[in-house]
Amino acid sequence: MSQLRIALLGTGPWAGRTHAPAIAAHPDVVFSGVWGRRPEAAAALAAAHGTTAYAGGGEGDGDGGSDGAGGAGGLDGLDALLAVSDAVAFALPPDVQAPLAARAAAAGCHLLMDKPVATTVPGARAVADAAERAGVASLVFCTLRFAPGTAEWVEEQAAVGGWFTARAHWLGALYGSGDRSPYADSPWRREKGGLWDVGPHALSALLPILGDVTGVTAVRSEPDLTHLVLTHTSGVTSSAVLSLSAPEKGAGAGLELRGEHGTAVLPEGWGDPADIFGTAIDALLTAARTGRPHACDVRFGLRLTEILAEAEGLIARGTAG
Repeated sequence: MSQLRIALLGTGPWAGRTHAPAIAAHPDVVFSGVWGRRPEAAAALAAAHGTTAYAGGGEGDGDGGSDGAGGAGGLDGLDALLAVSDAVAFALPPDVQAPLAARAAAAGCHLLMDKPVATTVPGARAVADAAERAGVASLVFCTLRFAPGTAEWVEEQAAVGGWFTARAHWLGALYGSGDRSPYADSPWRREKGGLWDVGPHALSALLPILGDVTGVTAVRSEPDLTHLVLTHTSGVTSSAVLSLSAPEKGAGAGLELRGEHGTAVLPEGWGDPADIFGTAIDALLTAARTGRPHACDVRFGLRLTEILAEAEGLIARGTAG
């Protein structure tokens, strides 16, 4: 394929700020269209990036309660867009994303999904199975695995080895005092909190460095502060503190490793999200052309969902592990 035709499902703030600009600017991509739920939103986003809006044929949309959809295509709009696309990028709530991704895979489209793939294990597994049956490439956009500096850092620390422990903190102020983020209107983020929204960031770096998770301990306190202790296949234990409700001046993210070679700290300043998403498009192109799965494919996304769901279950049962 000389150029990949990529469709975008979703029209909210994340789609408008990250996905659409990256797709439109990529030299090896044709922006095949935008689909969502509110016709006016999809029409505006499509017009801003020189592509076509589609409407109908889906069950929902929105990454912040303000997402929307299509302008042309009628009740079969989603199927019409899939028919003129080689791949689909998703900027949707996870449990809307999952069934539509399975549908896109069945239509023969490669998948560029957001994290988390879904907030239920069956939902994530259905997507992974659909992608495998269809033989399509898949990728989950875990920012740290594609951002300049952090992606290389993760690979370097995995190669170094000899780690004794690790601690991560992802403390967002989305629902803290003074925050005016457009993502604060996202119903799924408000319901699921930091565990599901920023938890995938921490796990996406910890797993490739320390190995898969073999044991989980999870404790949550209000408002939305989750503590994880994870045991890895390497025998190392790591911890992660996650929230979307930190005070604005106390927010921040980081990861520190300690081991026989000393200390390593995740680099700061990850860069512009649209540029990082462009790197993810490059990775999807490579996977689609070579048939070699990317390390951050939908099976990895399924594994993240399994770990987060286990932690959520422990919290719900009031047990520590």
